[in-house]
Amino acid sequence: LCVKRSLEMIIGILGILKAGGAYVPLDPEYPQERLIFILEDSQVKLILTQEKLVESIPQHQASIICLDTEWEKITQEKTSNPESGAKPDNLTYIIYTSGSTGQPKGVLVNHSHVVRLFAATDPWYHFNSQDVWTLFHSYAFDFSVWEIWGALLYGGRLVIVPYLISRSPELFWELLCQEKVTILNQTPTAFRSLIQVEKAPPNPPCTGGLGGRGTEDDLKLRLVIFGGEALEINGLQPWFERYGDQHPQLVNMYGITETTVHVTYRPLSMADLGSTASVIGRPIPDNQVYILDQYLQPVPLGVTGQMYVGGAGVTRGYLNRRELTEERFIPSPFSPSKLYKTGDLARYLSKGELEYLGRIDNQVKIRGFRIELGEIEALLAQYSAIWESVVVVREDTPGDKCLVGYVVPQRSITLTIEEIRQFLKAKLPEYMIPNTFVILEALPLNSNSKVDRRALPSPEQIHRSLADNFVAPCTPIEEILALIWAEVLGIEQVGIHDNFFELGGDSIRGIQVIAKARKMSFNLSLSQLLQHQTIQELASLVSQELNPLPTQNTEKFSLISEN
Repeated sequence: LCVKRSLEMIIGILGILKAGGAYVPLDPEYPQERLIFILEDSQVKLILTQEKLVESIPQHQASIICLDTEWEKITQEKTSNPESGAKPDNLTYIIYTSGSTGQPKGVLVNHSHVVRLFAATDPWYHFNSQDVWTLFHSYAFDFSVWEIWGALLYGGRLVIVPYLISRSPELFWELLCQEKVTILNQTPTAFRSLIQVEKAPPNPPCTGGLGGRGTEDDLKLRLVIFGGEALEINGLQPWFERYGDQHPQLVNMYGITETTVHVTYRPLSMADLGSTASVIGRPIPDNQVYILDQYLQPVPLGVTGQMYVGGAGVTRGYLNRRELTEERFIPSPFSPSKLYKTGDLARYLSKGELEYLGRIDNQVKIRGFRIELGEIEALLAQYSAIWESVVVVREDTPGDKCLVGYVVPQRSITLTIEEIRQFLKAKLPEYMIPNTFVILEALPLNSNSKVDRRALPSPEQIHRSLADNFVAPCTPIEEILALIWAEVLGIEQVGIHDNFFELGGDSIRGIQVIAKARKMSFNLSLSQLLQHQTIQELASLVSQELNPLPTQNTEKFSLISEN
């Protein structure tokens, strides 16, 4: 299934499942190399797509049906409700996640895995036909499974959030109020942005199909469910101060694609504020979570170990990756079933709740996407102009995790950040491309001659070291744009020749810049920011828009002289 966010996306999923098949989501924004791998690995027989996307799909052996233009053919089929013949242990979808070898891996999920997820959590949530959900996340991310079926299984309403609105907290807040959304699913990072919008004073009505920003009375949320990455509870304080902790109820859920979206559940309250622990609660009733040592023996209460998940949520394994499946999906020492080896560190607390303590390997989660840093580093190693590199997650601004790539060029080669970015753009989805790259003469080493990740300079340090080239804004337009950039990027100052993307910008931050610029009546678009990446260039565009060249009225003249 390769479609944009649209009604066709849901029609495609329902049609595939009704026909007894399984769907493989292909995000049209993925680079060609990743799409080629997924098509070859999954060996799909049929691609449902939209006409405008056909040319962007790599060469393949599958048949194609365009869901938006081939209705003349489609309507010739029977209109009766077909018997799908699907059984609980039949495959329902394959979602590809990041892999440390440089290749993504497809997770195989059955119908039974999804159905039992809602059956097991129903006593907590009581989803019903009056609920309004948002499809906020990409359908190539398994949080979307929870969003889609949470609405459809209970006869609720599903609001498909346009991509640009999902990346603009201001517009998304308006949508929540306008559509009277009751169930909101967010990564903590996305929700923090929403809180900042909610705290700000109301603005005049915006364009883009929505009215002015909603007020507290317009909000109809009854549940906000977090997932996709670790939650820092203190970031929720402004929300609790305004709304309390009951209406809506905020819930933290931990989960993994290999164990069907969610594994644990914990309602949050104001009493949690002040804690630095990432408490993820108790297992869903039909799951079991074990904290084991290296010998697969349970560790004592309060002692750190690796988290293993057992129960009805554990999926089949990986497509075409037998060895990796056997390594991660192991026989349980406690029952005839299997355990999934998560690679996450945790411990049980005295009240029977789990505290998440991070990863034991080089894998991270940012904005809900699971990323193997090794996959990015493996691809950087393929670039002939790079001698060595390392990718890390930095959190120089509290609550704002970002990927930073440190690169050492080959001798006598001049390497630009734009070249690195374009190389990765052809191989990785955007969420896996580091926000910032830092070019170094050498990587710092520790006493064991290993890369000393703690000694890597922050991008802000590098930015300050280049202050000799700093040119301050000198016009009102440049000053306003510089202030917007500094606020969005979380840096102290921005020069008119600084490059937005070299300062740590990306498309998500770009959309935030454009939204703030439009509030100042600067009519800019994201495509203009992608083309004009400095304050000076953008200010010139704005100046031309606000002060167009005067037109002159001239008298008609003859092409041939009277003489």
